[in-house]
Amino acid sequence: MEVLTHHLFNADEINKMLINIAEEESSWVDGKSTAGSHAAISKNNRQLLRESRTSQEQSEIVLKKMYSDMLIKSFSIPKHIHGLMFTRATLNQGYGTHLDNAFMSSGRSDLSFTIFLNSPNDYEGGELCIQTIQNSEKIKLEPGHIVIYPSTQLHSVEQVTSGERFACVGWIESYVSCNEDRNLLFGLDAGARGLLSTHGRSAELDLVFQAYTNLLRRFGG
Repeated sequence: MEVLTHHLFNADEINKMLINIAEEESSWVDGKSTAGSHAAISKNNRQLLRESRTSQEQSEIVLKKMYSDMLIKSFSIPKHIHGLMFTRATLNQGYGTHLDNAFMSSGRSDLSFTIFLNSPNDYEGGELCIQTIQNSEKIKLEPGHIVIYPSTQLHSVEQVTSGERFACVGWIESYVSCNEDRNLLFGLDAGARGLLSTHGRSAELDLVFQAYTNLLRRFGG
């Protein structure tokens, strides 16, 4: 399983975002309202109404940042980034083990992401847990960092035992739906760009980029 962690927002950007969403007290609702019937059983958090002005404004900031980030573009090959939600969890709140729906009203979920909005020192617990075949990978990042992982994986958010956890979550519909194909393309693109940076353009490197582009045509949909 390939997981990308990346520093997306600087401290000033993420602090401003956190202040804006935290002050919107009247627009926070029970998180079960957007969960499927099965997932709702284990979902215990609050989320900012997507229809609220603050949610829409901050979502636009996140989308603009993600679409312009070269590493995210190379890793996820995004066709559509969608379904953004701002969430908060306090004492004894979390989200039990679940699988994201394959198709949502906003698009297909090939990749899921979480952007951590406040410091891990602000709360205990609250780790994002992504299940692999034999164990569970626990992720708790600094504010402004994003983790992107396949939506095909079971995952959960551990209960918060003190403090409060703020995050932004959403999904990516990729031009390449297969995780294995997308990972092959990511490795090829990263290697080619590294060679270009170190050695400059060459006829041989043009062939590598040609292979990448034609594989993208074959794998893409």
